[in-house]
Amino acid sequence: MPGYNSCLSCGACCAHYRVSFYWAEADDVTRGGVPVELTERLSCVRLVMKGTNQSNPRCSALIGELGRRVDCAIYPNRPQVCRNLHASWSAGRADEKCDKARMAIGLAPLEPEYVY
Repeated sequence: MPGYNSCLSCGACCAHYRVSFYWAEADDVTRGGVPVELTERLSCVRLVMKGTNQSNPRCSALIGELGRRVDCAIYPNRPQVCRNLHASWSAGRADEKCDKARMAIGLAPLEPEYVY
């Protein structure tokens, strides 16, 4: 499907963290922004991706099976907070947030040999 991220395989972060961001990142304000229909109001200045503001989060834009093959339905339009997350070792070092999310869904942390 056009616009999907073909690099994702894990999806742990998308099913572990609340994805909140500044309201002006939404497409009703910023052209090419996060589709507003996939968001909920968190506060007067923050939105949250639907599905992530609950005890067992899973982003509504996440498609597929965790730990196997997943895609982000809005990859080119994802919020900045998602753009700031990186797989462990993709920048030559472990990433604590990645490892924590992977362990939370029953996956081992990535090893240094991992190539993103």
